[in-house]
Amino acid sequence: MPDVDYYEVLGVGKAASVNEIKTAYRRLAKSHHPDTGGSALTFQLVREAYDTLSDPMRRAGYDAGGRSVRAPIRPRPRRRFGEEPGYEPEPVVIDPDDLEWWEFAAQDARVRHGRRRGPGHTPVVAAVGGMVLVLLPVLTGVGFSAPTLIVWLILTAGTALLVQRLARGYLAASRAKTRFAAEFGGKRVFGTPGVETDELAERLTADLLERYLTRLPGARIFHGLSWPDSVFADVDHAVLCGKRLVLIESKLWLPGHYETDDDDRLLRNGRAFRGGGSRLTESLDEYRRILPGVALRGAMIVYPSRTGEITTDLDDPSPAPPMTPEQFLHEIGGWLAAEPSTVDSATMRVVRDRVVGTV
Repeated sequence: MPDVDYYEVLGVGKAASVNEIKTAYRRLAKSHHPDTGGSALTFQLVREAYDTLSDPMRRAGYDAGGRSVRAPIRPRPRRRFGEEPGYEPEPVVIDPDDLEWWEFAAQDARVRHGRRRGPGHTPVVAAVGGMVLVLLPVLTGVGFSAPTLIVWLILTAGTALLVQRLARGYLAASRAKTRFAAEFGGKRVFGTPGVETDELAERLTADLLERYLTRLPGARIFHGLSWPDSVFADVDHAVLCGKRLVLIESKLWLPGHYETDDDDRLLRNGRAFRGGGSRLTESLDEYRRILPGVALRGAMIVYPSRTGEITTDLDDPSPAPPMTPEQFLHEIGGWLAAEPSTVDSATMRVVRDRVVGTV
């Protein structure tokens, strides 16, 4: 194979950041993927370029060893700014008693399929009472005057209608439960978080979501969602509960204070932050288009990339604000807990079908 300039393949400069490389790869791979009518050989080359330049060690070897596609030299990798070798942020552990929604979420473990559920106690009591009133005169042999007979017939018709509606409600709830079990089984988590070395933040968030948000009986967790007309994982995670959906990006960034300004630009310690990109606002726009009627929110969960503390604004008005894991659990967990036991099958189907890879 002839020498190939991987930077030229992706259309980026040699000083391009990992996020710039990833963005370029997604753009090119979308148009060259065989599933969208592209060339398999071109797609393979784009993938090789991305695999090489997105990995610090392979990129250093490629930069030092020239442009050969085969057997790149692998010298000692260069240390990236802010990198602390061997550092991994500790998994977040929070006392559930500190979460206002924790106990409330488990009060009703019965799952509602959509907003449909079996009839409650009040209609049943009314139906039983109506039946007693209807049958009592018959059982006691009381005679009817014309006005009394009219009242009795009205009560009989009303009771019959109520019983019919109760039966329909129970049958509909039972059918919805059966259909849901047949289609989704008992799964609550769909997809898998990233396994690459640069996807540690995704794995931390996956653990966070499964340890805490599965407290909500209706919550369903998704990892790696694509946009419409895309074949790539454009969204790191999502959590659906009823008609509420949160889209999540996981970030491993330098310690500091993160916030957004009035133009929704990301700031670190009061200055424009250019150390990492986000496509979360675009993701929210894409999902609003395919999920009308669903309430959407976005959140960037930020972890420190080295020893130090991450802080964020508690009242950030941005549609996709940076959050600490603790803030996410308090704020987004409470928002999702508004209908903790509801599963909307139609919405869940749309989101599940956007999971990239193994569901």
